[in-house]
Amino acid sequence: MFLAKLKNFAVSLFRKSPADAMPVSHKTGLWGEKVAAKYLKKKGFNIIGTRVRQYQDEIDIVAMCPSDDGNAKRLVFVEVKTRASDLFGGGMAAVDYRKRRALCRAAIHYLRKKPKVAFRFDVVEVIGKMDSDEPPTIRHHENAFPLDSRYHYQ
Repeated sequence: MFLAKLKNFAVSLFRKSPADAMPVSHKTGLWGEKVAAKYLKKKGFNIIGTRVRQYQDEIDIVAMCPSDDGNAKRLVFVEVKTRASDLFGGGMAAVDYRKRRALCRAAIHYLRKKPKVAFRFDVVEVIGKMDSDEPPTIRHHENAFPLDSRYHYQ
């Protein structure tokens, strides 16, 4: 009896929580990623993946951007930052050195599995609330930062 209770307790520690128990900040982030993906699709981007895990890092959106000249397409790694308002700074300010380094590390791991391709890092800011009647404000920062110098891709 004791062992059965102990086993049930141990299993409950690692059981995934239902969506209702998800923190509001997590729900807001997922909503912002959906809004950003929809926005990018409207701009002609081909969404390859969302929430792409690369070891301990995650890329919010991986997409192929439409080419301007009709020749080469470019792979885009998109970081989405969702904010209720930009009173205390926009989402771009939250993409600091450590976040850029983690995104670069994840991108290099992703690119090792793909043929050589041109790529860039974008940041999409989604400013609004998911339960609001007003549509969110979206700011797309193309080529927001370069590949960290510690990583090499040729």
